[in-house]
Formats: sequence, C-alpha cells, structure tokens
Amino acid sequence: MTKHGAPEVLQSREVADPVPHAGEVRIAVRAAGVNFADIMARLGLYPDAPAPPLVVGYEVAGVIDAVGPGVTTLRVGDRVLALTRFGGYASAAVTSAELVFPTPPDFSDIEAAAVPVNYLTAFIALYRLANVDAGETVLLYGAGGGVGIAATQLAKRRGAIVIGTASTPKIAAIRSLGVDHPIDHQRDDVRAEVRRLTSDRGVDVILDPIGGRSFAESYRLLAPLGRLVLYGASSLASGERRRLWHVAWTLFRMPVFRPLSLMNQNRAVLGLNLGHLWGQTRQLHGAMELLLQEMIAGRLRPVIAKTFPLARAADAHRYMQSRSNVGKVVLVVEE
Repeated sequence: MTKHGAPEVLQSREVADPVPHAGEVRIAVRAAGVNFADIMARLGLYPDAPAPPLVVGYEVAGVIDAVGPGVTTLRVGDRVLALTRFGGYASAAVTSAELVFPTPPDFSDIEAAAVPVNYLTAFIALYRLANVDAGETVLLYGAGGGVGIAATQLAKRRGAIVIGTASTPKIAAIRSLGVDHPIDHQRDDVRAEVRRLTSDRGVDVILDPIGGRSFAESYRLLAPLGRLVLYGASSLASGERRRLWHVAWTLFRMPVFRPLSLMNQNRAVLGLNLGHLWGQTRQLHGAMELLLQEMIAGRLRPVIAKTFPLARAADAHRYMQSRSNVGKVVLVVEE
C-alpha cells in the first residue's frame, strides 16, 4: 500500500523475502484472506495500521519454508494457516509461531486462508462474549459476508435461531446457508421485521459490524438479558476514498451506553477487536483448536465468494466494497 486512498494505491513490488527471527516462521503464501480491516487501513481509517508504505493482510495459508531460532513445534514443509499482523498480501510472510495452525487435510489453501479472521471473530463473539445458547435468537447483519456465514454456522451448531440481513440478490443464498429468517435490508424495515419475528420481544444476541447509528438501533432491539457484540464500523468506509465529513458524522452518531441504563434494561454491550488479541495466544489457540476439530469433522466449512490473483488486490477491494460477495474474498499467489 503506497499511500492512503483508492484501491489503486495497492501496487505490486519486488522486495527481499523477510527473515524469521526467534519464535517466528516464514510461510510461502499460497492464499491470503481479504478483510474489511484491510480496506479501512487502505483508507487511513484503521488506527493500528503503520504509516504507508506497508503490506496489509491479516491471514494467510501456505507452506512453511523457514523457521526461526527456538521454534520446535513447526517444521519446513508443514501446510499451515496463520494470523499475521499485516504483511499477508505477499508471496512470503513472517509471523509468530504461536499464530500458526495446521491446515485441515482436506482443505485447499484458498479455504484455509478463509478461516482465521472470520471464524475466530464469530467464535469469540458468539461463544465467549455472548455465550449463545440453544433456542436463543441471533441477529446477524451482513449474513452473506465471511463473518456472517461463519457466525451462522456456529450459531446453528449451538441450536440458536438465526435472523440475518442481506441485500436483495443475497437473500436466497443466506437462506440456503442456514439463516432461518432472512431480511432484505434494501426492501424491508429491519427493525420492524425483527420485532415481528420475535413477537416484539427482541433478540438475545446481535453481532453488529456497521457502526454509526446502527449501534443504537441494535441496542433497542435487544430482549431482556440480550447481548450486543460490536466488532466493526464498516459504515465509516462509504466509498473508495476517505471522506472526512462522513467519518465525523458517523462517529458523531455512535451512541454512548450508560451503566444505569444497561442495568435497568438488563442488557450487555460487548466490544471485539480481534487484532488486539494477538498476544492472547492461550485463548486464540483454544478457540482455533475447537474450530479446526469441527472443520476436520466436516461440521464447519468456509464459503468462498471469489478469488483474485495477488497482483489484482485492488480489484478484490473494489469487489468487497461493492458488497457483492457471498462468502470470503481471497487473494491467490500464482506459482
């Protein structure tokens, strides 16, 4: 990423391969996941991103081709998927050995690259923070996206009832992927539909990645003992370039949640930023081990919307920002 701006700031460059230091491994990348955090970083809206020029990308899959000193649990030649603190949009990526996991035997590299961010986000949101239970109702915004599909699968594994929003062209797809009650947010009043579907009680768990006034609207849809998990602010990115007036207006419309109101209404508001959990390796490993067990057993599997060659990362960003994808967008490194 040469600078902040439109997708064209993502450009191919030839540089020396990174060298793994103590506790690190280098992965010959075969596929890299595209996440909305990458788009936010490109727009200059992601505070954790270093200043340009930088390589974005939070997750990869491929084969280990070098190990640093002190690494004993991983070997050259291992097929793996991994979390990266940026650096994923590349043919070679270095990351901590503690953030590297074995690829399920029957998964392609493309499928493996679609696992870490989406499934860990959905798992932690639903199972750790919200502790969703059988018979509870879960509302998922953007149910056709990578996190939305992962969350649908995980919620159904717990026996929850899933309400999911999507645009008109995606309604049939999210229904086929397990959403019990799809809502077309382009045609329907989402709040009214949720009230109707829950007999005006509200929902038990909401996962909201939108931000702005959506957080306040979600809060009002909670049932008694309901849990709202905030895990993004995609409404900040309204176009291919950053619009500061829009950012300011969206931030202004975000609600303040007051302790007495939370207590009196018996509701919880929880925040999740997976990028700030990189140091919590025990928790991440426990979550990923459970996820990989389910994947090996065939009970969880990512859905791939579309792949792009690494050199066309700009087109991948355009496609994702157009909200056209049903499933994960993945970059492929051509050998």
